[in-house]
Amino acid sequence: MNDVSRPAAALPAAADAPASRGGMGPWRRAWRLLSRDPAAIAAALVLLVIIVSSLAAPLYASTIAGTDPFRSNLSGRITLDGQRVKIMQPSTEGLGLGVTPIGPTFEAQYFLGADSQGRDVAARLFYGGRNSLLIAASSTAICLLLAALLGISAGFFGGIVDMVLSRILDILWAFPVYLLAISLSIVLISKGLVLGPIVINANSLLLPIGIIGIIYVPYVARPVRGRVLSLKNSEFVLAAIGLGIPKWRILLKDILPNVSTMLIVFIPLMMALNIITESALSFLSIGVQAPDASWGTIIQDGQGLLYSRPAVALAPGIAIVLTVLALNVLGDSVRDALDPRTKII
Repeated sequence: MNDVSRPAAALPAAADAPASRGGMGPWRRAWRLLSRDPAAIAAALVLLVIIVSSLAAPLYASTIAGTDPFRSNLSGRITLDGQRVKIMQPSTEGLGLGVTPIGPTFEAQYFLGADSQGRDVAARLFYGGRNSLLIAASSTAICLLLAALLGISAGFFGGIVDMVLSRILDILWAFPVYLLAISLSIVLISKGLVLGPIVINANSLLLPIGIIGIIYVPYVARPVRGRVLSLKNSEFVLAAIGLGIPKWRILLKDILPNVSTMLIVFIPLMMALNIITESALSFLSIGVQAPDASWGTIIQDGQGLLYSRPAVALAPGIAIVLTVLALNVLGDSVRDALDPRTKII
């Protein structure tokens, strides 16, 4: 998993370039480059459709599908082509024993078919998207906040502060990332978390958010520390120190603006990585817990239906692929837009 840190090598140093080029500020320049990038626009549109669809999950379930995607419906029926059809139909495989969920109807109800509990897969897909995106965004915010705090503190203050924080990051770095995530998830989800008066239940989304947000901190904090060390020895910082400017002012005015571009580039990349991590944990039943749903839990629901009703597992899998691909394309475009060496055509 050490490949996670590779994008940092190509991260731009936009803010320590001249503040304007041709009368244009760096942020306005970056926005103009993004607005002229077809790949970035396409990726943003894909993400917008996925986000809006996920946010509209309650509307779809209540108004269009007319089903409760969290309630088992093994004995339910729907009207299909003017006939009342069972949701759980007799199996046509082997000896014909048991039942098989109804397949995709491509109509309002059960558009993508039903899962093994008779629940509407399309409605659960939208609800799962809400949780997956919420966990990815929240854990990304936590990761970047902690990484910025640790990386800037270690790089700027140096000495004993740098040594202690670097050793903590090294300890976290030494653990295989998925092994650490699985270990924390098993311990916390089995018992919950009690922090004094604060009690977090085992089925709370705060647990996967916190776990995923913490495990990737070293992969962001180390590049941030290296960037701060480089800035600390740059001419404009040394000149500010020579003029007797207070350290807190140098930190706020010179260091943070330069580090912010690096953190912005990390946002879509970390979100993509966190979506994959959350899906993996939920697939293993140590992420999002019932009755909540995520794309990972829906894939797990469809694991036993791959041969008879593959849409149950394929639909969330395609959603994950599209979301991660769009985030990576957007991340690459943001990195190029914030690179002062990129020319405006």
